[in-house]
Amino acid sequence: MAKKIRVLVVDDSMVFREKLARGISADPAIEVVGTAADPYAARDKIIELEPDVLTLDVEMPRMNGIEFLRRLMPQYPLPVVMISSLDNAVFEALQAGAVDFVCKPDPNSDRRSIDAFINELIIKIKIASTAKVGHLKSELPHPQFSVPSGTVSTAKIVAIGASTGGTEAINYIIKNLPSDVPGILIAQHMPSVFTRMFAERLNDSCLLEVREAQDGERIYPGLVLVAPGDYHMSIVRSGTYYTVKCRQTEKVNGHRPSVDVLFNSVAEQCKAAAVGVILTGMGYDGAKGLLAMRRNGARTIGQDERSSVVYGMPKVAANIGAVERQASLEKIPSLLYSILSERK
Repeated sequence: MAKKIRVLVVDDSMVFREKLARGISADPAIEVVGTAADPYAARDKIIELEPDVLTLDVEMPRMNGIEFLRRLMPQYPLPVVMISSLDNAVFEALQAGAVDFVCKPDPNSDRRSIDAFINELIIKIKIASTAKVGHLKSELPHPQFSVPSGTVSTAKIVAIGASTGGTEAINYIIKNLPSDVPGILIAQHMPSVFTRMFAERLNDSCLLEVREAQDGERIYPGLVLVAPGDYHMSIVRSGTYYTVKCRQTEKVNGHRPSVDVLFNSVAEQCKAAAVGVILTGMGYDGAKGLLAMRRNGARTIGQDERSSVVYGMPKVAANIGAVERQASLEKIPSLLYSILSERK
């Protein structure tokens, strides 16, 4: 029998804490080994109970969850799933070392909403238990470009897909690209509303223009479009330029947005005039789409195992022959830029 995932639940509300503990321990693969009302109690229980995964509320008395993460990670690298209200704090938590997050339900939510939240948390806990933590945080160097700026072909399209660990990986890539790059499309597994916050956060930290995609929007050089949460994003040729299509059709591989939907459309519409990048994440979404891109002449990059928080999606893509070049996260910006600079 497989070893159960040992979880410590940290939340200042006793009622919510007990509800969480009861809900997730109903899963046979999870054992809640303890609960804590604040970070100080949590620190002691981490030492005493040695949990595999921590669930952590962002807003807590005495010390908030983000500050706790910043202090915890250097001493006790531990997979953490944040439970967050609908605000930007979740991205600070991911930057501080959290593996993933779930959105806290409204206290007046109905039973179905609470059950959906618990089910999502269980999935995230299981993924977090396989994640690598405490590596590469704040250690990534500024990439060195061997290609002179201004020699890049802006007639191409760059498509990027990611899941668990992807927000920080994408942030690193986008903020380390020069402004003279072609249009970039991103499918990151993330709930609605958070994708807009994510795009705004990226926009504030880089030389490129970043925003959440809108249906029918035109793609142009220097623009980064993030697939809106709960919508698939695909690309459509419209005369001499491309636009994006955002649709709420059925989930693909359990996801909406799906990386495969984006990659397949880029393979079909752009052929060799594209570069696909598959980053850290659990599962296999994006692997077949990346293979379609490669077969249609596109260049493809996969993140390597060492730098991935979860080496799932890039591994499957590599195994089926979809990845032309595998690279660590710190090398992807310069590799991408050099591929875009090649003259054919």
